[in-house]
Amino acid sequence: MLDKTYTPKNFEAAWYKRWQEGGHFAADPTSKNTPYTIMMPPPNVTGSLHIGHALTFTLQDVLIRYHRMRSRDTLWQPGMDHAGIATQMVVERLLAAEGNMDRKQMGREAFIKRVWQWKDESGGMISKQLQSLGASPDWQRERFTLDDGLSLAVRQVFVRLYNEGLIYRDKRLVNWDPQLQTAISDLEAEAQEIDGHYWHIVYPLADGKGGEVLTIATTRPETMFGDRAVAVHPDDRRYKKYIGKHIIQPITGRTLPIIADTAVAMDKGTGAVKITPAHDFNDFEIGRRHKLPLVNIFDGEARLIGEAVPEAYQGLERFDARKKLVAELAAAGALAKTESIRHSVPHGDRSGVPVEPWLMDQWYVKAEVLAKPAIKAVEKGDIKFVPSHWQNTYFEWMRNIQPWCISRQLWWGHRIPAWHSNAGDGKIFVAMTEAEAQAQAKKHYGKAVTLTQDPDVLDTWFSSALWPFSTLGWPEKTPELKRYYPSDVLVTGFDIIFFWVARMIMMGMHFMDKVPFRSVYIHALVRDAKGQKMSKSKGNVLDPLLLAEKYGADALRFTLVALAAPGRDVKLAEERIAGYRNFATKIWNACRFLQMNGATDAGDTLPSTISNPFNRWIVGRLAKTELKVASAMTSYRFNDLADALYHFIWDDYCDWYVEFIKPLLAGDDATSHETRAVAAAVMQKTLHMLNPIMPYISEELLATVFASKQMLIGKAWAGNVSNEAAATADGDQVDFIIAIISAIRSLRAEMRVPPKATPELLFTKADADKLAPLADSDAIKRLGRVSGLRQVAAFPQGSAQIIAEGLTLALPLADILDFTAEKARL
Repeated sequence: MLDKTYTPKNFEAAWYKRWQEGGHFAADPTSKNTPYTIMMPPPNVTGSLHIGHALTFTLQDVLIRYHRMRSRDTLWQPGMDHAGIATQMVVERLLAAEGNMDRKQMGREAFIKRVWQWKDESGGMISKQLQSLGASPDWQRERFTLDDGLSLAVRQVFVRLYNEGLIYRDKRLVNWDPQLQTAISDLEAEAQEIDGHYWHIVYPLADGKGGEVLTIATTRPETMFGDRAVAVHPDDRRYKKYIGKHIIQPITGRTLPIIADTAVAMDKGTGAVKITPAHDFNDFEIGRRHKLPLVNIFDGEARLIGEAVPEAYQGLERFDARKKLVAELAAAGALAKTESIRHSVPHGDRSGVPVEPWLMDQWYVKAEVLAKPAIKAVEKGDIKFVPSHWQNTYFEWMRNIQPWCISRQLWWGHRIPAWHSNAGDGKIFVAMTEAEAQAQAKKHYGKAVTLTQDPDVLDTWFSSALWPFSTLGWPEKTPELKRYYPSDVLVTGFDIIFFWVARMIMMGMHFMDKVPFRSVYIHALVRDAKGQKMSKSKGNVLDPLLLAEKYGADALRFTLVALAAPGRDVKLAEERIAGYRNFATKIWNACRFLQMNGATDAGDTLPSTISNPFNRWIVGRLAKTELKVASAMTSYRFNDLADALYHFIWDDYCDWYVEFIKPLLAGDDATSHETRAVAAAVMQKTLHMLNPIMPYISEELLATVFASKQMLIGKAWAGNVSNEAAATADGDQVDFIIAIISAIRSLRAEMRVPPKATPELLFTKADADKLAPLADSDAIKRLGRVSGLRQVAAFPQGSAQIIAEGLTLALPLADILDFTAEKARL
């Protein structure tokens, strides 16, 4: 007999082990079945399962389990990302905590060895955590973005793009993170609103006539040593007469030209701005237009250096230099005023420190070239975004895409396959191996020269962009690549449309001449019950592992699916998970009821003929539910999927059908046998439909209650629709009975009719044709707690009327209720 209490921890781990050991997660490249592929967004090797992961991987698992049942050859490709910045940070902090040498003291080779050691011992914990959630990817095919095969693919792509002129080296401004000591992308530089100042600095005109001055407002006075001009808008009447003249910079005494440029905002600050081409992105563009020199005044730690920096400021950290300079300007009478403001300042998303625009040599991809076929693929409908409005976000970014900086000043990652010559001519040789680079150099110079490999590594997103085909064995023409590329759907959050989705499309179109996936399902962010973003500082973070331990993985999975409505953020409260645990308990108790009443025949085949109206009704409901489930799966309407299953199981089966058939199960006649068979078969089919969302409880109940020898994970999806026509013949009648009982119950609750009271249910001649056939309905009498149905000429005084399906009925309550007291209460 099934345990009285639903305790998921008693069976979840055992079922996962059985699935995995039985090889049920594995794809079969030799199969004749149609393939169905999902590429798992590779989580960071440093990561731990958070609620966002739980959502995206649950939705993917639901799709994979469903299509596995539909006899598709499913490949859910798992893997892990080496996460260059994050992993290097973790290991450097670990070294500091252990009191060991830092990265630079250890040297590159020793440090990389230590990172691999950490990865083998502690990295990839998230894979084990995903298993506890019930995720069923083909684990034997798990890939790592730094494994030998993917490293080969990365080098091949780099070399090909370089030879095609699509990768180049250039000196440009980058977002430099002084703490991490690396460039980061625009997408990794988060704008934060902070308190700051406008310092209004007085610049006298160089001709010295009339003591005229210009006042320049700046939020970064420490960069003034790199200034090479002052700019005003050409239409600004205040400054037109000064264009072409020169001013004298305070402190340094340097003479700077006054230039006109339409990029200057007349209504911002004083309308006159200092131009620092090497340390501001807008100034860099202005500097190029006016051919201004580029003067770098910072080192990698954002300390002031260089010939343009006065001796007193050499080596000062940028914010220390700011304090010193503001004080000196004030003392010199060159500071007109200090204005407090609130402004947006880019910060590194991992380090949390303000980034510094910094001029340096970096490697770039001509993303605007790769973007063109990727844009057309979505325009033509070769890739569909769900919900569709996300394609506008994709187009917005792709049509305005900038060169992609792909080099990072890290040690952990794919080292750039480029070798610099020591010949002094700046020549660089790009090749798959150092030996090939040496051969190129020898051919170029006519002799062997010393080569040094570029110290930088590639942006993590560069290798991740190849994920849909590199994981399948590219550049080799493997059977897996031919069979599983492109994949069917990518499931991900909107926050990485730019980071990852767009780049996969660009690389897929360029190297495979095909889109990497046919659909992109974009789910919303998981927020707390109030719609706020979860954060540790707010104390509103929900840990999926703790939730799964407390309520069961199935309850958590069902909650996430139920809340995944298209276009809306997922507002998650722990109470919702507790509610769906109650749903699991409801299913558990329903199966226990069947077990206690002998309705546990193995197999889910329905009787060929079904005579009882309640049995026909539940089969019809089952058929309709299966259609809803299939429609929701193919349209990625996960909330509709959960809603259809929830209401069928809780309302139709447990609340109504079980109550209808209780008297029928007590007998030993043909109707009783039919009812046991239908009740058992419908529940087994229901568990089958439920399995993609709640795999653990469905497997446990099928095996324990119905003694099934076949696991649901390997069972083909069986259609129920063929039974619908026969079932719906009695559907309206049963629905009518349910409406009557529901109306009676509502009235009894509202009027506070005592539970033991069993008044008659009255109807008039006007409704006799519909209600007379139900006069002997056991279900109405038993579940509505009425003594019977009777036709009357008119409702007697003291009757309470109810409406059911447009018909009027009444309960005579004069002898049951004190109407005077009831009127007073109302």
